[in-house]
Order: sequence, then C-alpha cells, then structure tokens
Amino acid sequence: MTWNDLINRGRIGKHTTSGSEISELRGVVARDLADAGIDGLSADRRFATAYNAALQSSKMVIACTGYRVKGLGAHNTTFACLKLAMGEPINQIARFLDQARRKRNIADYDAAGRITDTEVEDMVRIAELLAVQVEEWIQRNLPDLSEKPRD
Repeated sequence: MTWNDLINRGRIGKHTTSGSEISELRGVVARDLADAGIDGLSADRRFATAYNAALQSSKMVIACTGYRVKGLGAHNTTFACLKLAMGEPINQIARFLDQARRKRNIADYDAAGRITDTEVEDMVRIAELLAVQVEEWIQRNLPDLSEKPRD
C-alpha cells in the first residue's frame, strides 16, 4: 500500500502540521505514558492509555509526513501509515500495535478484565520505545519540529 493508495481510498488527506500541533501531541503522549503507570487503574485502562500514547506518537509521524488519517478504520490506517513513513525498522512495532488495537477494542467495547499485567507491561514498553523512535525520526527528518530542551 502506498500514500496514493490511501489517498485514493479516502483514508488519508493532505495536512500541514505545525510546531504547536506536534507539541500538543507530545503532551498527550507524555500524559498517557505517565497515566499508564498509575497502580490503581485496571489493567484494561492502563493498556488502553499506553495504546493511546503509541497512537498519538504515530499521529505525530503522519502529520510530519504531510497527511492526516480520516474515515472509518482510523487506528488501522494510522499503523499502516506509520510503516510507510518510518520504513522497515518500525514494521515489528506496527504489527504489535495492530494486534494491541484489537485487544483494546475488546477491553473498551466488549468485555472487561481480559488484559493481563504482562500485556500492560508490553504495551507500555512498546509505547515508550515508539515515542523515542518517533523523536529520533523527527530529529533526522524535520529538525525544526524536534523537541526543544526545557529550561
């Protein structure tokens, strides 16, 4: 699948990002990674929150590439776009995230208590790894949008 295939199928559209958009998404990623570590939350909620951190990291890459996901199946499209944008090194993570998408859907919409602590730990680890890889990708490809050091 290519960017043009996704455009022609109405799954993505052209988009111009900004430093403020990327900064806001970074804030969501940081919040969700922190919240996924809250001990009092259920495994289902911690998993879904870490999943969302990974989803927002992916959204950062897609925005930096000049696109925005739209329409039905947005999460599935997001992970397909992540592979297109970042290439081979990210394929294993993208496959993991697509499987996590299915688990999150069950936990959010169908049945509680199906997510294990081990699955939460894996999801958090992958979300943290992806956040780092996304920042490195942005630094290489769009240094003007790189995270600025804090004072």
